[in-house]
Amino acid sequence: MQRYFSIRTRLILCLSLILIAAFLIITMTHYNSSRKLLRDNLIENTLPLTSDNIYSEIQKDLMSPIFVSSLMANDTFLKDWLLDGEGGVEKITKYLTEIKSKYGFFSTFVVSSQTGRYYHFDGVLKTLSREDDHDVWYYRFLEQHQEYALDVDTDQASDNSLTIFINHRLEDYEGHLIGVTGAGLNVDHINKMVHMYQKKYNRNIYFVSPDGTVQLHTETERIERDNIIKGSRLKEVAPHLLVRGKPSASYEVACDRSTLLITSRYIPEFDWFLIVEMDETMMLNHLRRNSLINFGVGLLVTLLVIGVNIVTVNYFQDRLERMATTDKLTQVKNRRAFEHDFHRFAYTMSRDGTLFSLVMFDIDHFKAVNDSSGHLFGDEVIRAVAGVSEASIRRLDVLARWGGDEFVILFRGGEAEGQIFSERLRKNIEETDFYADSSVPVEKRLPVTVTCGGAESTPGEGLDALISRADRVLYRAKSAGRNCSLWDTEGDEA
Repeated sequence: MQRYFSIRTRLILCLSLILIAAFLIITMTHYNSSRKLLRDNLIENTLPLTSDNIYSEIQKDLMSPIFVSSLMANDTFLKDWLLDGEGGVEKITKYLTEIKSKYGFFSTFVVSSQTGRYYHFDGVLKTLSREDDHDVWYYRFLEQHQEYALDVDTDQASDNSLTIFINHRLEDYEGHLIGVTGAGLNVDHINKMVHMYQKKYNRNIYFVSPDGTVQLHTETERIERDNIIKGSRLKEVAPHLLVRGKPSASYEVACDRSTLLITSRYIPEFDWFLIVEMDETMMLNHLRRNSLINFGVGLLVTLLVIGVNIVTVNYFQDRLERMATTDKLTQVKNRRAFEHDFHRFAYTMSRDGTLFSLVMFDIDHFKAVNDSSGHLFGDEVIRAVAGVSEASIRRLDVLARWGGDEFVILFRGGEAEGQIFSERLRKNIEETDFYADSSVPVEKRLPVTVTCGGAESTPGEGLDALISRADRVLYRAKSAGRNCSLWDTEGDEA
């Protein structure tokens, strides 16, 4: 890995992997914990609370007919009318019509146990008979010996509309049964109310009797036909749901690709069970959608952080590399970088024979310039010489500050080309006005020139040897009067 990736690349990859791994771990942990929290809250709080709220609201809507049926069963007019022989049908129809209109019922009725006549707000509907399947409700209610009961049945007086009847025992002043009275609520009207609850709470709501028969459902074809104990997806948990007096309980049922969360509550006033179903998958879809949004936002932020990290690492890495390889004063390469480039030139020469040379030069009488014009100006001269030198070399050549006022250049080419180049460099510096923007007095302005010594590299020669040869030539050039350029050939002696 070290062979193919730099330290910078490995650092960026490592930081990126840590950020991405941390992001994924946090995201998955948050999703799983949120899912568990949501699920536990649904089972332990939301479903039971929904059941309690619906129970409170359904009581308000269905207790009214039970209360009115009780008033009718204790009405002295109704008792006296039955005990006096049921004379004057118009009296009872008027009475039932007033009850129906006042409380907004779908139907009101009274059945005489003496004659078996069924009276409703339009008159006498029929005489009950045990042989008539429509009259089974009456005899079943009498056998139950209950004060009142709810019964879902068709109303023959209203085109067999499905109706919830509240049947109430009617007794004389001595407690003997003299009939059954009550009111009816249209199932469609009740279903609208249940549908409103379903929409309000986003749950599936229906009612069943203790034997599991569906008594009230927004899908009317299921009423009195479906049974949650028999052939239902709830048959495994139904026995636990249908326990009178048991507090609200929640259960899970696997269904196809989803999971149903179910709670039941017993309603003693109706002897029914309120069943509330919720599709856990649907609720989790909201969580997944929100988690995907959070994932997208988190991923974007993570990528931005990685991007900032890459830019920051690259910036400081480049800056460190420049500091490590660049001379602070002149901004050209330093010794360390120069040595690296020498090995690169030497490798190229050994591979394909490409010649290169080394030119070493320094500023003539630089100490005198420093003493005459000041050290700050001396630094400016060094910077300016570096600038002129950098402008004089080619793109493939390498310029470096070797130390103090001394510079070296790696030049691609042999001695002949190197002599032309070094002389051009010397002349460019000689012709440069280093005092153009300075405040140095004219009488203190000393000429700024350089002396160059060059040597062509030989195969297998090291940097120290090449530097030594160029340095010897530079010394000879200085001895020859400075502001000149001399070259050494292979094998020359000092």
